[in-house]
Amino acid sequence: MKIERLPVGIYAANCYIVYCENTKEGIVIDPGGEGDTILEKIKKLDLNIKYIILTHGHGDHIGGIIEVKNGTKAPILIHKGDEELLKDATKNLSSMMFTGKVQVIADKFVEDKEKFKFGNHIIEIIHTPGHTPGGISIKIEENLFTGDTLFAGSIGRTDFPGGSYKQIIESIKEKLILYPDDTIVYPGHGPSSTIGREKASNPFIVE
Repeated sequence: MKIERLPVGIYAANCYIVYCENTKEGIVIDPGGEGDTILEKIKKLDLNIKYIILTHGHGDHIGGIIEVKNGTKAPILIHKGDEELLKDATKNLSSMMFTGKVQVIADKFVEDKEKFKFGNHIIEIIHTPGHTPGGISIKIEENLFTGDTLFAGSIGRTDFPGGSYKQIIESIKEKLILYPDDTIVYPGHGPSSTIGREKASNPFIVE
């Protein structure tokens, strides 16, 4: 399995292209902007994109979704809890962003513990509310794509509508840091980390 990280948009949200080397099937996680750049990378890698998966519905993570959807014809997946964010530019905050309003209808809603495949790899959905009601993390083998729930050395904001500090801490402590220490964390912004490193030094986790 290969992972390509593309920081996109004015907020440098991490878009991840994850693909199976054997079958060339892949997924796009959080196309937050610069849809043309994402499509160019997909074309260069000669990939068949099976899903576009959103960790949550905020504008900085969906800014390039229309271009990527049109260019790949892949279905858009999000948790039901963020359906309204995705459909409403005011609620998803894109109406206040330089990139302009983004309003999209999801093709499918994913649920906690749901599993599905691309290529030879299994995706597992982990519902991790707190940053948004429908926030998810995505586990693929020893890799965790945590969106704006868990960052290297920090956590996501909880002061937006629908956010909850109590929920995000519960999501991290009860669902994410239970994985082995060598599990790699790929967050929605900034550099990657590991579960072990976050357990040892993240000030929001260490007590």
